[in-house]
Amino acid sequence: MRLTTFTDYSLRVLIYLGTHAERRAQVGEIAQAYQISRNHLMKVILFLATEGYVVTTRGKGGGVQLNVNPERVRVGEVVRKSEDGSALVECFTQGASDCRIERVCVLRGAFEKAEQAFYAVLDTYTLADLVVNRPALLRALGRAKTGL
Repeated sequence: MRLTTFTDYSLRVLIYLGTHAERRAQVGEIAQAYQISRNHLMKVILFLATEGYVVTTRGKGGGVQLNVNPERVRVGEVVRKSEDGSALVECFTQGASDCRIERVCVLRGAFEKAEQAFYAVLDTYTLADLVVNRPALLRALGRAKTGL
């Protein structure tokens, strides 16, 4: 299974904000720390705000910060929401499959179980679990910003 870049960036933003929970972060600062496109990051932040994970403030002193306790953010939930509409295999998409063996294929059941297991594992992790190594994350993100 391969997650979309959108999901990857969504998790990175949440990790960044969880690591810097005491303040608002600037979008440019997050983009620079991860060396990713600011424009793409804006779409991710809009998604995270729409889902209630973050709150954004415009203007001087504005930025983005977590809107929920990191212990309440389940990684599996974030991935499910950000991957919405992204099927693991073609036959998982209603009415969009051209597979000739779809109706009799046993592999589909195996993929369904594997996907359920994947999310079951992710559901055991929270954002708080992902930022438990805060000092190391701060150092790594600081190095990314300064190019060291």
